[in-house]
Amino acid sequence: YLWVWNMKEEYVRILDYLPNGYAGDRRAEPVIQSIGEDHFTLLELVPKNNVDISLEDRLYVGAEKREKIKVIKKRLRYDELTNMSKSNLLETIKKIIKDKEKKFVELFNNAGSITPRMHKLELLPGFGKKHVLYILDERRKKPFESFKDIKTRIHLLPDLYDAIANRILDELKDQNKKYYLFVGR
Repeated sequence: YLWVWNMKEEYVRILDYLPNGYAGDRRAEPVIQSIGEDHFTLLELVPKNNVDISLEDRLYVGAEKREKIKVIKKRLRYDELTNMSKSNLLETIKKIIKDKEKKFVELFNNAGSITPRMHKLELLPGFGKKHVLYILDERRKKPFESFKDIKTRIHLLPDLYDAIANRILDELKDQNKKYYLFVGR
């Protein structure tokens, strides 16, 4: 069987809005740089005419009728982001994590090994083998319900929002990673 992974985003968060397009473009059209909520895909969008756009807006870009977006122009690489997009990226990722906390808690409940010597959770910055052993032990007793539950049951863990957000940012910056936990390829 050929497995096809559907990596389409339903919603994005705006990182930067350039109402006059990129500086130096001959035929300037408005451009939005955004990040998807499900696969953290960086996308360049063209808004419809006469719509209000503001930073940190959450916009629908799915297959149905789009209210504010005319077209998804292309996927972006991290190095194609404007300085404004780069400076908004980490906080925007943290907001997505907060809004979708349940999805990330499931990672702690279900993540498995990558190799016999390495667990997926070890890919998170600040998570060592001891942290992972404590997490595995606790989740066998009872699945985690929230980040607060994880922090209560596992002492001395790094900040979960920071660890996950920094891993996502790292995956976005490095196109040649061996393992990806969050960013769709």
